[in-house]
Amino acid sequence: MSTQNAVLTTDLPGLVHRGKVRDTYRVSDGILMMIATDRISAFDVIMNDPVPQKGVLLAKMSAFWFRNVIADIVDNHMIGMASDPEIAAMVGNTGALANLPSEWGDRAMLIREAERIDMECVVRGYLAGAGWAEYESNGTLNSASLPKGLRAAERLPEPLFTPSTKPEEGHDLPLTEAEAKNLVGTELHDELKETSIAIYERARKHAEDHGMILVDTKFEFGFVDGALTLIDEVLTPDSSRFWDADDWQPGAFPLAYDKQHLREWLLSTSWNREPPPPKVPAEVMDMTRQRYISAYERLTGSVFSV
Repeated sequence: MSTQNAVLTTDLPGLVHRGKVRDTYRVSDGILMMIATDRISAFDVIMNDPVPQKGVLLAKMSAFWFRNVIADIVDNHMIGMASDPEIAAMVGNTGALANLPSEWGDRAMLIREAERIDMECVVRGYLAGAGWAEYESNGTLNSASLPKGLRAAERLPEPLFTPSTKPEEGHDLPLTEAEAKNLVGTELHDELKETSIAIYERARKHAEDHGMILVDTKFEFGFVDGALTLIDEVLTPDSSRFWDADDWQPGAFPLAYDKQHLREWLLSTSWNREPPPPKVPAEVMDMTRQRYISAYERLTGSVFSV
């Protein structure tokens, strides 16, 4: 697909934060706008090449989960999409929203401003990724012992809460339970753990009903008016690992519905995982895009069209 209409950067008034993928702007007091760009990162480095319409996919997918699947578990920060005239009218055509190009409406989410909790809430239901690497080396997950003899891609006896640091730059680092409690306090840790696992369980059941496996995922939380609130994106291929249920069996990793094609191509090069990244072939980005679309369509039951 042509990259002509891809959105790599945004430049609106009132920038609050520019992340790896999302740019957040102030709309009015207590209301922000989060724009999902078509940037893609791997090994914590942003590629110079976009994945066209990836941001639209991410925004719509998060909105689907927020609205339809997990809304009753915990408050979330979503007000609505900027493309919804009723939402835009309710918020008021002010701040960055007044300067938003109309064609960006489906990638821009209006959200309530939150006081972020600086801990990533990771839940793992299967042994994969960094979790498998730690277990294979040490028999542990976030330094906690697991049963012996588990295989790659094995379903864990129960979902495990494996939080990590949330640095502004660099790599997330896993936290032991004691470290996590020391970071946010025991009471909040326990609430985050319970809430994260409840969301994971609900989403895993939804995925299973659609022939998919939710392997692991990460959530971010904050406080809005003193209430614990789910923030940022949720349950997208950028923050979660999905497998096709028909492809899974313990002992081997199925192809994931995420940026795995990109990561594998990068690993096949001599790149040292430091900026600048190499030029990525168009076919690698296109394959990545197709996996994102497949995940969206299978999990939401909607056909993706732009």
